[in-house]
Amino acid sequence: MTEGKISENIEEYLEVLYRNGSNGEQVSTTQISKELDIAPGSVTQMLKKLENLGYITYTPYKGAVLTDEGMKIAQKITRKHRILEKFLIDVLKIKEENVHEQACEMEHTLSDEAERALCTMLNNPDVCPEDNIIPACSFDFDNCNQCYSQKDFDQIINREFNLLSISELNSNVEGTISFIRGNDELLDDISALGIKIGDTLKFDSENNPKANQYLVTINDDELDIPVEMANNIFIRI
Repeated sequence: MTEGKISENIEEYLEVLYRNGSNGEQVSTTQISKELDIAPGSVTQMLKKLENLGYITYTPYKGAVLTDEGMKIAQKITRKHRILEKFLIDVLKIKEENVHEQACEMEHTLSDEAERALCTMLNNPDVCPEDNIIPACSFDFDNCNQCYSQKDFDQIINREFNLLSISELNSNVEGTISFIRGNDELLDDISALGIKIGDTLKFDSENNPKANQYLVTINDDELDIPVEMANNIFIRI
């Protein structure tokens, strides 16, 4: 479970790239500069550094795209930020206008073990207070019940690939269902639709979203998946 320490500055850049390009979209230097309030020249220097580290692919005058390794780090820090926002508002009753800044300060020091405990306490939240999807955890489980049953955190291993929920998809993609998040009731509801780990899922962006549902094809069967389920069904693309 131990990983090398990554600077807060790098995590902030990767978080911005994920927020604007989780589906592999190119994020412009101008966009990054605006969100981080950093001069474009300084942003360009950092993007070159991130490319040398293997976290992004950078194209001058166009922008940057996360690599698989960069995506892994970006998802982890984004997940911690959004879980912390949920905790600060729902449990500590912090004023909403103060939550984002406090979560930004806390996310860099929150351990994976503490993140897991917060997730369990909050009953596996799927969205933050601003209704942004909380990424899947990085732990190598098929569902949350498997996580609950593993009491020794030191025995948990990390997943070797990245995931996106159905609700995060915005292009025509095909992937394997690899993680389903939620309590027993939600897991049962998803299972009742015949959806299981290992199924092949196809997503057609031209047909989505539709009336709070997503039309997907799973093992050649078309299904309308409610948003509440789609938030919690993750595929490996």
